[in-house]
Amino acid sequence: MGQSDFVLEMDGISKSFPGVKALDNVTLHVRKGEVHALMGENGAGKSTLMKCLFGIYDPDGGTIRVDGETVKFSDAKDALSRGISMIHQELSPVKDRSVMENLWLGRFPERRVLGIPFVDHRAMYEKTLEVFASLQIDIDPKVWVRYLSVSKVQMLEIAKACSMNAKIIIMDEPSSSLTENEVDHLFKIINTLRDKGVSIIYISHKIEEILRISDEVTIMRDGKSIGTWPAEGLTNDFIIAKMVGRDLSNRFPPRSNIPGDDMLTVSAFTSAERNSFQDVSFTLRRGEILGIGGLVGAKRSELVETMFGLRPLKSGEMSMKGKKLRVRSSIDAKGNGMALLTEERRATGIIPMLSVLDNTVIANLIKYLSKIGLIRAKQCAGDVDDSIEKLRIKTPSRMTRIKDLSGGNQQKTLFARWLLTNPEILILDEPTRGIDVGAKYEIYTIIANLAQEGKSIIMISSEMPELLGMSDRIMVMCAGRMTGILDGKTATQEEIMRLATQFAKESTKGANQ
Repeated sequence: MGQSDFVLEMDGISKSFPGVKALDNVTLHVRKGEVHALMGENGAGKSTLMKCLFGIYDPDGGTIRVDGETVKFSDAKDALSRGISMIHQELSPVKDRSVMENLWLGRFPERRVLGIPFVDHRAMYEKTLEVFASLQIDIDPKVWVRYLSVSKVQMLEIAKACSMNAKIIIMDEPSSSLTENEVDHLFKIINTLRDKGVSIIYISHKIEEILRISDEVTIMRDGKSIGTWPAEGLTNDFIIAKMVGRDLSNRFPPRSNIPGDDMLTVSAFTSAERNSFQDVSFTLRRGEILGIGGLVGAKRSELVETMFGLRPLKSGEMSMKGKKLRVRSSIDAKGNGMALLTEERRATGIIPMLSVLDNTVIANLIKYLSKIGLIRAKQCAGDVDDSIEKLRIKTPSRMTRIKDLSGGNQQKTLFARWLLTNPEILILDEPTRGIDVGAKYEIYTIIANLAQEGKSIIMISSEMPELLGMSDRIMVMCAGRMTGILDGKTATQEEIMRLATQFAKESTKGANQ
């Protein structure tokens, strides 16, 4: 193939940070009008490579060519001016401004009055409607971004990238916050862009999506490019083996836990919030993994956050080992041996500017206080180092800021945080979201081991194979109501989906919020 076959050529790209070589002689070639998937475990270097392309990082070595011309972008604005746009994994809109202002940020249409430039809000509104209409996106241009759901913000970011008429669009985990219908919509947009000759670099951990939408797949591992293959003919097992460098034919570890007596009983739980869950009752046994399934809008997160004292309860009771619990705050919940790994790690999990050490020990600081109230730093460091080794957290050191870790390693750090509190009941809300297949297996192994030790696990998951592969029982919710509990060994995807859509006709609006 000649140079003209590729709109983008990245050759020999290297990048180091203190204590870690993030990229080591990486190669990526992308053709005009193709969807090129970029895959690899968390920490493999995918996002770092794209930030080098987008001008956020200055690579230490290698060359980048766009349309055959060698380029060196000084910043993101420089990359945008050359037709390269990027949808970041971590969304950062200006929340207290309107949708249309976010869409045209830095390039507002102007009108002049007596020679003085003013923002032309009418033109901006009309241009926003045009962009949304071309992409079949239904969002009010005038509403503040603060009031949008995460999935709507994601669609806004996609529209923003498309509105720049870029020749290359980088999409870093664009479907992580989207429903199945919204993913279908995203793929229609991608196909339209491909037909127009736009090249898409698509980063995702979701192999099924990759095989469905991409033309070629490049796989990275440990900062190196392993190879590039046509997507047609690739299999899950092949991709996983190349990503992790080992066979993962068994996606879930063997489990030997035997659920025992009832540990937790939830009776007639009804939320004090409008349009939330109502009359939910279930039991959790010692040493059991209880999965909770359901579609978007099922109010699963709201339920467990209320159990943990983060949301108000209207009516209902909760008891542990037959003793009635009064949980009005997370402090009460922790005091009763409960821990909660929240769904949105960036919003309600990590403290970005603090170190891995600080983020790990912060929920359990009282354990490290000496008799005179000083923190025993050596004990903290020892426990954190043990956690880093046990969970295989990829970090230059325990003092590295957590915001500098990949998303998956941030999630592992949060897992370590709650394990240090030694909880009896561990509530996991989408514990493997945004985590690659190799790291998922490690998390599954930890969950299985905790259950075998007698810990009780509640695990919310939107991934059907995960529910079926890890749960002793599966409780299904729809539109805020518990619709059934299934035996994990005999449950089927069809049964779960039937229960998850039981009230769909009468609650279509709620189920798609």
